[in-house]
Amino acid sequence: MSQGSEPRRVAVGSDMRHPVADGIADTLEQKGCTVVRCGAVSASNTPWPDVAEQVARLVATAAVDDGIVCCWTGTGVSIAANKVPGVRAALCGDAETARGARRWNDANVLALSLRATSAAVAEEIVDTWLSTRDVDATEQDNIDRVGQIERRYRERAVAQQAGHAVE
Repeated sequence: MSQGSEPRRVAVGSDMRHPVADGIADTLEQKGCTVVRCGAVSASNTPWPDVAEQVARLVATAAVDDGIVCCWTGTGVSIAANKVPGVRAALCGDAETARGARRWNDANVLALSLRATSAAVAEEIVDTWLSTRDVDATEQDNIDRVGQIERRYRERAVAQQAGHAVE
């Protein structure tokens, strides 16, 4: 699970201590990844928006190659992670959805449900997520459009903060 000679750097975070989240981090370390443990994976329970932002910020700043966030449904951490510019978080319940999120959406943060995902399924999803690197070239225009939307709203927010009129 490493890229070239450098080990893959993966941030793994959860809002609550859970065997699935701990197992993901442990398995990635056993496979040679450098794991940055966030939230309850490293310490105590953490509000889901906070752990999602922590992992997303590490991905957005390229401090890690990939992020994995977990909460009871996976929805909350997905929403919160997607608020960080440059992050494309995808809630995935199976390996094929994870593969599609990487290939067709260039997703860089994987969100998982602790309630609905067994340890075995989580391992399949994470393995597929990390082994899928190539973006489908036919989807690049759509991926670029998502970036344009993000920039457009970021520019509006900056203009509003500066007191400029925004259309």
